[in-house]
Amino acid sequence: MNESVLMMMNKLYRWRVRASFIGLILAIILAKPSLRSISVGLAIFLWGLGLRAWACGHIRKEKELTVSGPYQYTRNPLYLANFIIGVSVAMASNSWWVAGIFAVYFLLFYPLALKREKEKMIALFPEEYEKYKKKVPLFFPSFKHYLGLHSHRFSFQLYLNNREYRALLGGLIFWLAMILKFVFMK
Repeated sequence: MNESVLMMMNKLYRWRVRASFIGLILAIILAKPSLRSISVGLAIFLWGLGLRAWACGHIRKEKELTVSGPYQYTRNPLYLANFIIGVSVAMASNSWWVAGIFAVYFLLFYPLALKREKEKMIALFPEEYEKYKKKVPLFFPSFKHYLGLHSHRFSFQLYLNNREYRALLGGLIFWLAMILKFVFMK
């Protein structure tokens, strides 16, 4: 890959978090929520948030290759959880525009994020990651579970250290905004 393409990809990667906030604001603005869309969206959101929490209670960032918890089934449970949460936002908004924005966002940023994560793991844990990637799918889970060398139990302290509560707070703000929009749209 030439240097200008790599620079562009790096810039794009750095915009992923800011773009997600812009997308959430647009979702709230463009939303036409109904009681049903909020209920279904919230159920999907809780599923995604639960997956994020489970993953964050296992991940030991850059210290060891995490292969316990949801990492037994997918190499990227946090990204999968973000996808599920994005679907919940699109569902709750009850807007094809929001669904389209989510699809564009996901297709633009996540292939790059998955590629970077894979490269990082190969650099940090070359031999162990090579074995792991042969057994565990990149994104969509397999229900055959992988038991690697480091099999840990969920740790609430890791969950806190990984600051996962921020996803919960962000979700509460979004869902409050959607409920208020539903109430005041009536």
